[in-house]
Amino acid sequence: MAAETSNDGTPRGEMILCVTFYEKGQAFLRQAAAMGCRVVLLTVDKLKDADWPFDILDEFHTMPEGLTTQQITNTVTYLARSRKFERIVALDEFEMQIAAHLREHMRIPGMGLTTTAHFRDKLAMRIEAKRAGILVPDFTAVLNYDDLRAYMGSVPSPWVLKPRSEASAIGIRKLHDSEQLWRTLDELGDLQSNYLLERFVPGDIFHVDAITSERQVVFAEVNQYGKPPMQVMHEGGVFTTRSVERESEDAKALIALNGKLLPALNMVRGITHGEYIKAHEDGRYYFLEVAARVGGAFIAELVEHSRGLNLWAEWARIEICSLRGVPYVLPPQTYSYAGSVLCLARTDAPDTSSFDAPEVVYRMHKKHHAGLLVQSPDPARVAALLEEYSGRFAEMFLATAPVPLKPTN
Repeated sequence: MAAETSNDGTPRGEMILCVTFYEKGQAFLRQAAAMGCRVVLLTVDKLKDADWPFDILDEFHTMPEGLTTQQITNTVTYLARSRKFERIVALDEFEMQIAAHLREHMRIPGMGLTTTAHFRDKLAMRIEAKRAGILVPDFTAVLNYDDLRAYMGSVPSPWVLKPRSEASAIGIRKLHDSEQLWRTLDELGDLQSNYLLERFVPGDIFHVDAITSERQVVFAEVNQYGKPPMQVMHEGGVFTTRSVERESEDAKALIALNGKLLPALNMVRGITHGEYIKAHEDGRYYFLEVAARVGGAFIAELVEHSRGLNLWAEWARIEICSLRGVPYVLPPQTYSYAGSVLCLARTDAPDTSSFDAPEVVYRMHKKHHAGLLVQSPDPARVAALLEEYSGRFAEMFLATAPVPLKPTN
């Protein structure tokens, strides 16, 4: 399909290729089109009938799942024979390295492979954060066995064995002694170097969702998880997160920490989702991980209801402003508070209508999921609603499922 004019009737300009293997980023696509760009979406065959904004796409292409980097490169460079892509954007974390490779191969501006590793490789991001003077839980690469023995001899258990390039809590294993580690490494075989070992630090988990423009963090919103995401994924339960009171010590400290971290990782422009822990033991803030993408689990909607801007749309605006050489300016903002409650559901389409507080502003529609957002000018009211609703969600809807070995759409 092809469109000859933008939404306001003017000729379309620059062509942007968006790549994703998951159904997300519709607001990015719409914003890019609204700004007059020609938007080409490349996804996988199984998502050909997904809820894409076909009305604004100039072109829509699919490819089989499981293609190699070279095969995807062949696909994109074939398209480029008759199209001039000005930017390539990965709408999900798992396409970031592919997009970085394509940019380098095709000499298109944007984040390259080395910087991408700072936002995909948990070992790389920890090394750079530590180098910048940011606290990180004690960690070591899973490479040299003498280093591993020395680490276990000096860092008390429990430890967590983490995949270096997975998102969320997928693939993480909690280990309590050296014998557990050696048995696990035997199972992993040649794949073990794709992991790191880290001290488990009990604490409260926060996430900072930020906008960076030309190396300056121009927006940051601090939120706090209820149960840690790793606990929810591995033990089951209801996921919650909520805005943190903006004048609190936590908010101020984490905004400063995030503002120090992103330039150290060479973030130039875009959206980031960073996670930090406030340790129960010493009250200090430790860096956990950061991704150069919009947060999952409906965090974009959470931020939109607390601050009045859509992170997907702002990401598109940043890319296009950079492309056109014009300054990016934040839109007007609101200063409310919001929180979300979400869980796997036993039924295909759970009914959340009995959750009828006037603060409910958004209900999620996703198969076998129950979820909603609440909004209030009072952060204490948001916290109270999440506490009540998470208990009711557990009773009415909660289902459990094995931790996936790889991400699912």
